[in-house]
Amino acid sequence: MASGSRDRVLPLTLVASGQAEAESSDVGGASGNEAAARDFDWSILMARAQSGDREAYRRLLIDIAPYLSSLARRHHRDPGDVQDTVQDVLLTVHAIRHTYDPHRPFGPWLVAIAKRRIIDRLRSQGRTRAREVALNLEHETFCAPEANLGGADWNKRVLGDAIASLPPGQREAVRLLKLQEMSLQQAAAASGMSVAALKVAMHRALKNLRKILTQSSDEK
Repeated sequence: MASGSRDRVLPLTLVASGQAEAESSDVGGASGNEAAARDFDWSILMARAQSGDREAYRRLLIDIAPYLSSLARRHHRDPGDVQDTVQDVLLTVHAIRHTYDPHRPFGPWLVAIAKRRIIDRLRSQGRTRAREVALNLEHETFCAPEANLGGADWNKRVLGDAIASLPPGQREAVRLLKLQEMSLQQAAAASGMSVAALKVAMHRALKNLRKILTQSSDEK
């Protein structure tokens, strides 16, 4: 790799699935010889991209997108999840492209990245599903406002108590960002906290509120 290749910043153009399918055939069923030739071509394109060749980089992203889609489809049924996974992999390739050794095959390097991103998305989906709560009859609400007053009063009281029980920094983040609907920059100026600190405090506050409110719902 040329010593200056890390310093060359190439623009990343995320590849739409339709464009990729139009410009490159699906390689999921490639034979051994075809796969070897494809890997060789990709290695050349990546080496050229590391040297600053923008057209080679664009061609590489277009060529690998159908292959990444075929990998993602083995684990995801939703086309949206497949496309999101492909874009996750392309973003990672873009971020760490300088770590690729042009003297080694490109395919295994790409597959290792794809597997990590696929696993990351599957784990994220598993955590999301674990947090989902099935609605019971007591969660039903009605169009007439008077029919929901009791629940609204209870929810408001419990939410207020939950916010009050948070540590001061988290409570301040909720007050400024959620209750007063300030931007991060406005909240940072008002609280004296950095934007990064506010983000962390807000994340922890939401996590704690979710736990407190789940417990309160079980006790209702």
